[in-house]
Amino acid sequence: MSPESTTADIHLAQQPEADALLGRSPLAALVGMLLDQQVPMEWAFSGPYTIASRLGADDLDAHEIAARDPEEFAALLSEKPAVHRYPGSMAQRVQQLCRFLVEEYEGDAAAVWRGVATGKELLGRLEALPGFGKQKAQIFLALLGKQYGVRPKGWREAAGAYGELGSYRSAADITGPESLAKVRAHKQETKAAAKAAKAAKEGKSPGN
Repeated sequence: MSPESTTADIHLAQQPEADALLGRSPLAALVGMLLDQQVPMEWAFSGPYTIASRLGADDLDAHEIAARDPEEFAALLSEKPAVHRYPGSMAQRVQQLCRFLVEEYEGDAAAVWRGVATGKELLGRLEALPGFGKQKAQIFLALLGKQYGVRPKGWREAAGAYGELGSYRSAADITGPESLAKVRAHKQETKAAAKAAKAAKEGKSPGN
């Protein structure tokens, strides 16, 4: 995925064909990250392959997706099995992302990080993408650095905790079933801790 390489060994979808697409397609990686909310990670990151298959293509094309009729594209994502728990709203977000890439980067997703000098600059570019808040941008920055070989100066610092070496916090750290289980356990622990903290603040015990 770096300018020097064309493929990466990705295991986010836990499906060979879907992971192969993520490994060779910058746009598929961005769309997978966009879909990664309110659904299991494997479901989200298999989405780009499902979309490409339903479009009758081997890859995603930002120009083609941006130009699609919104209702037809939403219907495409809504077919069983749906690409996301909320296929209609996510279809809109995918098209918004692709339109932005067409307008700002001539439809070339890799241009978002190509030639970027620093992690801070890359984080800024990612945060500017439709549907990418700071957390999602930091996770994707960490994913680029850890698994795609995109490592501008200061990338770990810009990615925050997600850039830490040896961590199991996010999609950036998933390289197979074992690491997926560790990331999932970390997320559950974080959620439980947040719930306990909220209960303590409200003067309740976590069990109530």
